[in-house]
Amino acid sequence: MQYVTLGSSRLSVSRVCLGSMTWGCQNNQADADEQLNYALAQGVNFVDTAEMYAIPPTADTYGATERIIGDWLARTQQRNNIVLATKMAGSGLAHVRQGGEMTPQTLIEAVDGSLQRLQTDYIDVYQLHWPNRVSPHFGRHKPGRISFTEVDAQQQTEQMHGLLQALQHCVQAGKIRYCGLSNETPWGISQYLKLSEQHGLPRMVSIQNEFGPLHTKDWPYLIEQCVHENIAYLPWSPLAGGALTGKYLGGARPAGSRWSMLQRNGLFRDTPESEPAIAAFTALAAAHGYSAAELALAWVDQVDGVSATIIGATSLAQLQQNIAAFSRPLTTAILDDVAQFLQQHPQPY
Repeated sequence: MQYVTLGSSRLSVSRVCLGSMTWGCQNNQADADEQLNYALAQGVNFVDTAEMYAIPPTADTYGATERIIGDWLARTQQRNNIVLATKMAGSGLAHVRQGGEMTPQTLIEAVDGSLQRLQTDYIDVYQLHWPNRVSPHFGRHKPGRISFTEVDAQQQTEQMHGLLQALQHCVQAGKIRYCGLSNETPWGISQYLKLSEQHGLPRMVSIQNEFGPLHTKDWPYLIEQCVHENIAYLPWSPLAGGALTGKYLGGARPAGSRWSMLQRNGLFRDTPESEPAIAAFTALAAAHGYSAAELALAWVDQVDGVSATIIGATSLAQLQQNIAAFSRPLTTAILDDVAQFLQQHPQPY
């Protein structure tokens, strides 16, 4: 296993980050225990979760994943052996703070709630799951989907300042060590960095956004900023919500799979362009002796600027295959073929 320093923090994390959003819905406590134990045995020390998990988010599953991890931590005494990251949900979920925006007060309350569910005294990286304003993620990145001119930039900046002050309060109290972002933009990153410098507040050390062979919108501009600002870039959903396994080709909806469930943002990855792109990537991978999932993970791992890739699995067998993919270096011939694929199938969703 390879390790990197997480942005400007002092944390050393594995380049494989174990995601957990299925625990509490598609997976139970025993499944999570099995995955956590296996991942640690392979050298994975980075675990990511969120207060809103499990996915799909519902009132019944809110906080379930954090409770599962907390139960495992309490029984195994492995807290000092992992870098634990979690996230505060933004607005839009009626069952989470009545759907309200993140505020300094609700942030402090959310941190306390996560600490209780995780059964820990501190969180290594506390992240803002999505900004208070609408951001171009979850299928909202096509031109015209968002009116940036209608955003009150001053109001948003003031809100960011308040959230940073609340994060500082939590850092000083020993509740969190570092802060990070999720589903943000270059403008959002810039505002947080500027405010941190101006007011002596905690600096964002990481950002996790969706990135993979089917979804490369953060290249090059956001990733360039992360590299030069020393912010760790953490891709999530490198397999496009499981689509790059090929299991949804031909309109298939396997029982118990994510696409068979109601999705908060709809099946935004299921587009007319996605089907031929997935089929082409699957064929490309097979021609080189890879599964599509293995090739996708290995490709994301070698992208310049990627710090650690967040993976998730609903079975131990999937997790074993996913982790193994990071130890398969890609030849120049494979990289050339993937580059050609990206030209032929740009941004299918």
